[in-house]
Amino acid sequence: MAAERAIDGEQTRPLVNLPIRTVRVIRYVTPLREGGSLPAVVEADDLGTYALKFRGAGQGAKVLIAELLAGEIARAIGLPVPEIVFAELDPVLARSEPDPEIQELIRASAGLNLALDYLPGSFAFDPQDARALPPELASAIVWFDAYVTNVDRTARNTNMLLWHRKLYLIDNGAALYAQYGGPNFPARARNPFPQIRDHVLLPYASRLAEVDAELGARLTPRFIARLVATIPEVWLDDRAYASPEDQRAAYAAYLNERLRAPRAFVQEAIDARAHTALV
Repeated sequence: MAAERAIDGEQTRPLVNLPIRTVRVIRYVTPLREGGSLPAVVEADDLGTYALKFRGAGQGAKVLIAELLAGEIARAIGLPVPEIVFAELDPVLARSEPDPEIQELIRASAGLNLALDYLPGSFAFDPQDARALPPELASAIVWFDAYVTNVDRTARNTNMLLWHRKLYLIDNGAALYAQYGGPNFPARARNPFPQIRDHVLLPYASRLAEVDAELGARLTPRFIARLVATIPEVWLDDRAYASPEDQRAAYAAYLNERLRAPRAFVQEAIDARAHTALV
């Protein structure tokens, strides 16, 4: 499928990382100040370097849940995403940091966090290069972001990187924003997603109807069940739910219901693109 091509046309194979690997952070390297939740570059005990997302920052564990679920959904439909890992963080690392804000963040995030493989030397995707993408790939990315309700892939902030001439999707923590609406959020799975009109690739997503059937078929209820089962129990701390399993079940219900045909989010994206082409 063309959605599995990188920007240089090279074919890649979809890889679903279930179960997710766990690494132990051994060194805090530097903050990534451009992120609102102060992510950081860290080194881990597997000799890898990662962009760490802190559980103790911003909106807490729900951002990590969105990053995990959206990232692995993207991977399952053949989109390029850096490897996602769980990252154990020892609060003792705060002792070597001179910045009090970073010290506090490390201590507040002790335990299990989330990290993505760091892509050294990568650079931000320029919206002016969007026309160089195969229309199937642009359509698959728009389809994905519409499905997971990702509000953060705009011309102002594409959240895409080019690394060795390959395109990678990053920072999916703004997805699944319905989860902040309480335990009944699956009931809003069919709600409109008007923010898709601001998607940086929408003008180039001319194959939305064509990619819909194939991408949707990859996200089976069995896959969704396996995916939500990977959410660490320590992140499922919303007291509005009776148990962690109830919270996992809410995510599964939301994701499955949103996939139910006819998928309104696909037609909404098609209509938004038609309007964009006219203005």
